[in-house]
Amino acid sequence: MLVLISISLLSSVFFYVEAVKWGMDAKYWAVLALVIGPFVFPMFGIARHIHWRRAVGFNNLMVEA
Repeated sequence: MLVLISISLLSSVFFYVEAVKWGMDAKYWAVLALVIGPFVFPMFGIARHIHWRRAVGFNNLMVEA
């Protein structure tokens, strides 16, 4: 039980930091990760991609070197 709680707390901190880095709602992702744990990762990846696409645009080409 202690392992599950610690994994949930660590994932909450991780998603909070990642949401701050990407300019997303950090409290939302921290609470969601606290409740669900690391299973939030696929949802976060999709939300991050949508957030990035809305900021850059859907029809713009971006080449990263």
